[in-house]
This record gives sequence, structure tokens and C-alpha cells, in this order.
Amino acid sequence: MAGESSSNLSIIVHKHPSESHLSELGIKSWPKWGCSPGKYQLKFDAQETCYLLRGKVKVYRKNSSEMISEFGAGDLVILPEGLSCTWDVSVAVDKHYKFESSSSS
Repeated sequence: MAGESSSNLSIIVHKHPSESHLSELGIKSWPKWGCSPGKYQLKFDAQETCYLLRGKVKVYRKNSSEMISEFGAGDLVILPEGLSCTWDVSVAVDKHYKFESSSSS
């Protein structure tokens, strides 16, 4: 999408989705990833959907003090392709995740 900057990219947080919804998505078959508390510079080259088993995260725009999202254990989160941000992890994260493959020509 021409002209789209990371400032328009929004993170979608579904607070505590139902077990049936998680089951439909096949969350338990997705790979797992975790990190300890700290600050992490992240760039999403593909859309990521993740489900936090534990943790607490505040997300800030890259090189900014503007918080754009906050989520934690029990949340289903969709992070858009092209997002550059800082994750401020206050409680260690343990999550299932899946990247959407973009159709490259």
C-alpha cells in the first residue's frame, strides 16, 4: 500500500477471546516464543497474530514516548505488517504466534 506509514498501522487487541474461538484458530498448534522483562525494538515484516499465555506489554511507536497499545495474558493480538515499535515488557511474555504469509510475486 503506497504511502502507508507505520503511524497509521494499528494493533488490534481482543481481550480474553472464548476458548472456542482460540480452538478455531488452532492456537495450541502454533509455535511458542517468550522473553524476559525489558525493552525490545521490533519490526514486523509480516502480520503476526499472537495469543499471550502470560506477560504484560506496553507498545510504543519507534523512537517515541507515545504508547499505542497495551496487552497481556489472555489477549489475542494482531500486529500489522510494517509496524516498527518498542515493546516494554514488564512481566515476562510467553505466547503462541503465527505470521501471515504475504503473497509475494
